[in-house]
Amino acid sequence: MLSVIETVNDVTMFSRLIFSMAIAIFLAGQALAVELIMVEQKGCSHCQAWHKAIGPIYPKTPEGAFAPLSVVNISEGAPDGVQFARKVVFTPTFVLVDEGAEIGRIEGYPGEDFFWGLLEMMLRAKTSYVKPDGSAASN
Repeated sequence: MLSVIETVNDVTMFSRLIFSMAIAIFLAGQALAVELIMVEQKGCSHCQAWHKAIGPIYPKTPEGAFAPLSVVNISEGAPDGVQFARKVVFTPTFVLVDEGAEIGRIEGYPGEDFFWGLLEMMLRAKTSYVKPDGSAASN
């Protein structure tokens, strides 16, 4: 037979576990609210250039942490639960999505230097993104 103290301890531990899981689920949902979707197609030389120059480092950057990347083929259309504002015609196209809705896009890949600048401008203009140096958007 369990003592009252053991029962209280079990209930307390269970409550803490449930609370911790709820917080983890909430934070995971918040972290994935903004994402960057790269739309590409087979044989796209600019897509290949992006994957070579940016792909390996993107997840390690502040931008990548703020807007995690997913990649889809142009023939597949928008992923489930995501709505693009208009049809994607060019590849690569980088679609910035918040809570399933497109809020911005970069069409094409103009090279590494321009990509980072365009991405930062879009993130700062369309989201709560703050530069690593702490400066916020200058709207």
